[in-house]
Amino acid sequence: MKAIITVVGKDTVGIFAKVSNFIADHNVNIDGVSQTVLDDTFCMIMSVDVAKCTIPFGEFAESIKEAGERNGLAIHAMHEDIFNSMHRI
Repeated sequence: MKAIITVVGKDTVGIFAKVSNFIADHNVNIDGVSQTVLDDTFCMIMSVDVAKCTIPFGEFAESIKEAGERNGLAIHAMHEDIFNSMHRI
């Protein structure tokens, strides 16, 4: 199963490391990453494979959101099918 993770927040050192470590701790594989810094805002989108995630996807999505809040980031994870449906014209 594929998922999309978005990360937005004030640019600080180590954002990518924190997010990727969290993902790796749950046995989720990163398939692709796009990131940029706009003024002082860090923006990243990741395509990940959650097929071997150590916890159910809903729990993973809530956990990564809470981890983001603790670090001053807005992090959202959604199933790739939902992401694609939301962005279809």
